[in-house]
Amino acid sequence: MLGVGPPVTPAGRPSPHLRRQYVPVSALGARTGRRVVRRAVAAALVAGAVLTGTAAAPGAAGGPPPVGHGPHDEALQRALAELVAAPGGPPGAIAVLTRDGMRRVYRAGTAEVGTGRPPRAGDHMRIASAAKAFSGAVALSLVDRRALGLDETIGERLPHLPVAWHAVTLRQLLRHTSGLPDFSRSKAFQDIVRADPRHHFESRRLLDFVADQGLAFPPGSRYAYSNSDNIAVALMAEQATGRPYESLLRELVYRPLGLRETSLPQGYRLPRPYLHGYDTAPGEPPEDVSEAVSASGAWASGGIVSTPADLSAFIGGYAGPGLLTPVTRRAQQDFLPGGASQPAGPGTNSAGLALFRYDTRCGTVLGHTGNTPGYTQFAAATPDGRRTVTVSVTSQVPLDPALLARLRTTEEKFVCALLEHGRP
Repeated sequence: MLGVGPPVTPAGRPSPHLRRQYVPVSALGARTGRRVVRRAVAAALVAGAVLTGTAAAPGAAGGPPPVGHGPHDEALQRALAELVAAPGGPPGAIAVLTRDGMRRVYRAGTAEVGTGRPPRAGDHMRIASAAKAFSGAVALSLVDRRALGLDETIGERLPHLPVAWHAVTLRQLLRHTSGLPDFSRSKAFQDIVRADPRHHFESRRLLDFVADQGLAFPPGSRYAYSNSDNIAVALMAEQATGRPYESLLRELVYRPLGLRETSLPQGYRLPRPYLHGYDTAPGEPPEDVSEAVSASGAWASGGIVSTPADLSAFIGGYAGPGLLTPVTRRAQQDFLPGGASQPAGPGTNSAGLALFRYDTRCGTVLGHTGNTPGYTQFAAATPDGRRTVTVSVTSQVPLDPALLARLRTTEEKFVCALLEHGRP
């Protein structure tokens, strides 16, 4: 799961070629609390106008000139359009392929139901658990600066946290082998979200929800994805520097990688323009949940807002050599077989330090995924950072097995295009 609050179960809906009604975010109110959050909490326990399906022309979103033309691009465009048109498919989708500074944009559906406006590479969106890679970028940058050590423990840096957690290292937190209980699965946290999806949490106190619990297993003995891990990572970074995590993001990540449209908000509002995210349910119109849930309940584990263009630039710098020293990159890319991101990315997944390896039928890329109400994300790059791919869709798909399988297949097609020698 992850992102801004617990996940929501996607549901089937008629073809996006049909005329639909929709519920604007301004009209959500208590209905969102009843429908979206009720199903969000249930999903957490399991997991861990006219809407057109016609695809917009690739590259129409602006930016650098498109790369390649012809049947290959048409196949990618068709795959994205078919994802949008599938039962339960997202109202909108956008994929960005970048190769040696040349960007090509593919998109299908709409950025906002009822408007016909296509998704654009400069539209803001919630990146959900892809934000964990940002916390990894902060922590590993501090490792490079010798302000933090990968084998430093919670007990050394955060002695106020439960003694039972004190042996957990920064390395184990970043690889999800810590055993920390997941705060977002706690009943108290879920009760608050259920009662008020826009509740403002004290983000630095999120671990209090599980402070009465021990570790789920001895540190380092197994892999288990936990949203608590990256909260602890951010707190260790703050303790090491005496600076807010948001400030560290700006100095160590946004500025070096040229990210101008990326931020970590505390509230539920999104910067304009943005990709609207939707929840759907059988027999009901899609609900706009873009601003339904406060980002404060995810913070360093999933609260970041970015754009397809910025996310592409980030993953190229983080997975490639643009941000970290060779020594730290070797530690970052010490992968644990079988460790999967949430949702699983294409191919076979392995877990590194806030980075995953995806071994596909066409080759290997490194990146991260994420999902939250209204959004599902995939961002990856080649190890040299010169080729990147992001696929962003405007619904939360992972709890619909058929739709998730289709999404992973679509992601793999884009990875194969990225790795092809002729053109992405």
